[in-house]
Amino acid sequence: MKKNRRRTTTIRRLRPQPAWLPAAACLLAGAAAQAAGHFDVDDAGMLDPGQCQYEAWWGRTGTEPVNGLHIGPSCRVGPVELGLGADRLSAQGVHSVIAGPQLKWNFHGPAADAPLSAALSLGAVFDLRRGGRAGGQLVLPVTWRPADSLQVHANLGADWATGTGARTPRGGLAAEWALDEKVSLIAERSRASGVWTSRVGGRFSLTPLVSVDVSASRTGPGGVRGFVVGLNHEFGLK
Repeated sequence: MKKNRRRTTTIRRLRPQPAWLPAAACLLAGAAAQAAGHFDVDDAGMLDPGQCQYEAWWGRTGTEPVNGLHIGPSCRVGPVELGLGADRLSAQGVHSVIAGPQLKWNFHGPAADAPLSAALSLGAVFDLRRGGRAGGQLVLPVTWRPADSLQVHANLGADWATGTGARTPRGGLAAEWALDEKVSLIAERSRASGVWTSRVGGRFSLTPLVSVDVSASRTGPGGVRGFVVGLNHEFGLK
């Protein structure tokens, strides 16, 4: 099965602090050092040595609505993966722009077909429009492969909000089933900012190095709906 590149590339999940932002953070997932594309639950995989990638996604959620746009390049540098994430959120004429560095290190089971692997993902995020205190994220992603076509991902960690520095726990479980070399189905359940989100979607490989993600989500007790479309492109530096 093709190695998962879902680097929810972790900080995308951290948002500034307007009143509409906590909902946006949950509904328009973006974990900066995390899952392939926009999915909330990250896997433990990293890019291969000498490889880079960029991911971009756009999403909308709620009745206002809240719109989110993300771009995030990353490269393998020695034993770690270094990245930079930037997000723009908007709702009701209010805009927020945040960005920050990200780092991911696989410390157990680095092989693509390892039955069990684990990593450490962390980053910082800065509010480029309002300034103030930086935020951050620390996540431990673990991936179990019970079969060639099935992966189970678990996350445990915390977010620190920009502006206030308030810490909230983060966690989740996801299952990824590869129907074939080109199509994978993904279902996940995660909690961030004190709110649960359920998300289902798919990854469609256009080439071995280019894929498109789509997903739909429901968040909170009211089941607020959202959807996201993303693009992932991996390439070599040589």
